[in-house]
Amino acid sequence: WKVEGKENIPSTGPLILITNHVNLFDPFFLLFSFPRWINFMAKEELFRSPFLRPWLRWAGSLSINREGKVGEKQKMLKSARNALEKGLILGMFPEGGRSHDSKLRKGKLGSAVIASKTNVPVLPVGIVGTNKIKGISWLWKRPRIVVNIGKPFKLPPSSGKMSKSQMELLTTQLMREIAALLPPEYQGAYGKHED
Repeated sequence: WKVEGKENIPSTGPLILITNHVNLFDPFFLLFSFPRWINFMAKEELFRSPFLRPWLRWAGSLSINREGKVGEKQKMLKSARNALEKGLILGMFPEGGRSHDSKLRKGKLGSAVIASKTNVPVLPVGIVGTNKIKGISWLWKRPRIVVNIGKPFKLPPSSGKMSKSQMELLTTQLMREIAALLPPEYQGAYGKHED
């Protein structure tokens, strides 16, 4: 397990962490790779689990309704803004779920909207190797896992209503920052061969 680019993590201030998502263990590898706590945005369904709910609340995770209407999306933006105003790191998986073939999937629009509306630095991270954590045998096979942390950047700020094409353009920019931290075979929808 190796962490590269730790020097790119700002020691204070609000931050939006964006990363690829392959395995349920990804959030744990991120938490143990960072010197600061990460408050993850998690799908609403996880909060319904009697086992996971107390842990998610304890960890300060924020609930996302992925199929939500406009009012729910505004509520999600408000929750994200409140966390960032407290100077926290907001962890997001822009793919909206795990990739089952380890390749980067098309990004959902939410991460880019939050980053643009809050004008907070975005920290891209690429996680490689957690796709090999399967069954119990990974404990003795010990797959090589790398958490590759890129440099923070900002999206152009937006205060008004954004068009779908603007959101898609900003989402592509975010996802390409993650793809740049992954080997070519994991870049998927954002590889150099893709348009």
